Amino acid sequence: MKLVSRLAASVAFSVACQASLVLPRQSSSTGDVGAIFGALEARALPNAPDGYTPQGGDCPSTRPTLRAAEGLSSQETSWLETRRNITLPAMEQLLNRLNISGFDASTYFSNNMGNTSMLPNIAVAVSGGGYRACLNGGGAIQAFDSREDNSTATGHLGGLLQSATYLAGLSGGGWLVGSIFVNNFTTISGLLYNNNASSVWEFQNSIFEGPATGGLQVLDSTEYFDTIYNDVQGKTVHYDTSITDYWGRALSFQLVNATDGGPDYTWSSTASEDFFTSGQSPMPILVTDGRAPGQLLISGNTTVYEFNPWEFGTFDPTTYGFVPLEFLGSNFSGGVLPPNDQCVRGFDNVGYIMGTSSSLFNTFLLNINTTSIPSAFKSVLTHLLADVGENNDDIASYTPNPFLGFHNSTSVVAQSPTLTLVDGGEDLQNIPLHPLIQPSRAVDVIFAVDSSADTTYNWPNGTSLVATYQRALNASGIANGTAFPAVPDQNSFVNLGLNTRPTFFGCNASNTSAPTPLVVYIPNAPYVYYSNVSTFDPSYNTSERNAIVANGNAVASRANATVDPTWPACVACAILSRSFDRTATPVPSVCTQCFQTYCWDGTVNSTRPAEYDPVVQLAEVDVQSSAIRTARVAAWGVASALVGVAWGLS
Repeated sequence: MKLVSRLAASVAFSVACQASLVLPRQSSSTGDVGAIFGALEARALPNAPDGYTPQGGDCPSTRPTLRAAEGLSSQETSWLETRRNITLPAMEQLLNRLNISGFDASTYFSNNMGNTSMLPNIAVAVSGGGYRACLNGGGAIQAFDSREDNSTATGHLGGLLQSATYLAGLSGGGWLVGSIFVNNFTTISGLLYNNNASSVWEFQNSIFEGPATGGLQVLDSTEYFDTIYNDVQGKTVHYDTSITDYWGRALSFQLVNATDGGPDYTWSSTASEDFFTSGQSPMPILVTDGRAPGQLLISGNTTVYEFNPWEFGTFDPTTYGFVPLEFLGSNFSGGVLPPNDQCVRGFDNVGYIMGTSSSLFNTFLLNINTTSIPSAFKSVLTHLLADVGENNDDIASYTPNPFLGFHNSTSVVAQSPTLTLVDGGEDLQNIPLHPLIQPSRAVDVIFAVDSSADTTYNWPNGTSLVATYQRALNASGIANGTAFPAVPDQNSFVNLGLNTRPTFFGCNASNTSAPTPLVVYIPNAPYVYYSNVSTFDPSYNTSERNAIVANGNAVASRANATVDPTWPACVACAILSRSFDRTATPVPSVCTQCFQTYCWDGTVNSTRPAEYDPVVQLAEVDVQSSAIRTARVAAWGVASALVGVAWGLS
């Protein structure tokens, strides 16, 4: 049955690809935007010692060790002080501009500068969902970024990104976060319009074809697959590899502005970048799940790991530790390196990290069947699949396991020589909230951008929030002190229209059993374009790419307050809510009205809803006819269902 399902998925995959290619491919248009942002600079730190192949070498004078997850790392704690000096002025400026009537942000900040912990702490989380999530989430980040043209005009939200401490992503949202940071914390417009050079996000060339020639990419399809194959073969000499290695290398060609997809760029190099060390950007976090071969993940049994600039690990009691990310791949045992062992560097290749967080897409590579792909490439994928089995083709292999012998009495991975990781959304927590609700990070408000495909027509219905809420209540103790505001069931999300517009959860902090952030839920919805493209759509012409970004911008900004003129002030109220509680500040009347409008009031309606099939709310971007769009969504609905069966997910 598995084989039949895979073949059917492959056929549907090909049909859907043809449906997506109705319009001619369009070249990128640089226009004024390109002139404003200029060409992207090359990364400053391609610092892996031997390209994609990890390599042992001398250790620093203080040999790296693991630490228990009893709080934040010393590096994060130190960096937070630097970042706070940047976020507070940016936040004060933002709040003044968002204009809560009768409230003076400058006075409020001045009165509390003696104890800045009284002031807000902001995070942004971007869900998974393939290229749909990357682009829709990119629209939200574009709306939040003060560097974007006109983003600080009246009614706009530019500056929210500059005010945020953390930016988390997983799977397709991880592609977004990774692409921003690996390209020098660039803007979304910088990724879309790279002056007169090719843009980074050339998604009209699917991952099956390889990158467009020109700019930094000069390979044809055969050379592209040969390059990926040769890169990964270098790693196989001393390390286990998995399908994720090939997937991550292919991703890098689409997301990294470097020759051959930057095989020597590492995630840990972010910690040494000037824009990050000086506190000019939020802290990026990617999320992945631990999964043993054959295990079915649910939010209540899954260890949720994070990659941050300094460390890889988890606060969950099932591992409860962090390893220095730069030295991932070293032979740690019991939390230390044996005296004569070298320190390995280069294992944390940025594509491999992004690929691990999105390993559900390994099946992309397993459905390839074109003449341009070298036989050696096809053969190695076939052998890898035979080794792991079709039910485990989403696994990324981390050998040696850095947590071997660490917390032997409590860790579920302490006895395994290999740590196996999968897509961060496989436990249904498709918004990366887990790192942001850790008490040690003291986040006050999370702007949660949800591009999930929970419904028949690929719109979100709150499933991710429900999964995180249920995990927080789990009697097993997996939540380990984290708390999350109450949310309704998925049927109520749809019946009450909570998936059609932004909604605030956790407005009344006194109603929670433990401190929780206020969650500003921003679900994907059709404002100016039907952005409900399939999670498994591999390519987009330039105009459709831009339309999805524009729709994501409109969703997050409520079309720059044209849908609701009070939205900017309500965003400011959400940012300040927990701070108002701590400082015992009377809530301005504008905020009281905002909370009445946007806060979930506890109502539920769990009856089965009608099929959710919304229409565009504003003037639709002219990309392609609705008939073509409907046919495309239907074709990909079939393909997605069949691929789901092939994975054993449906």
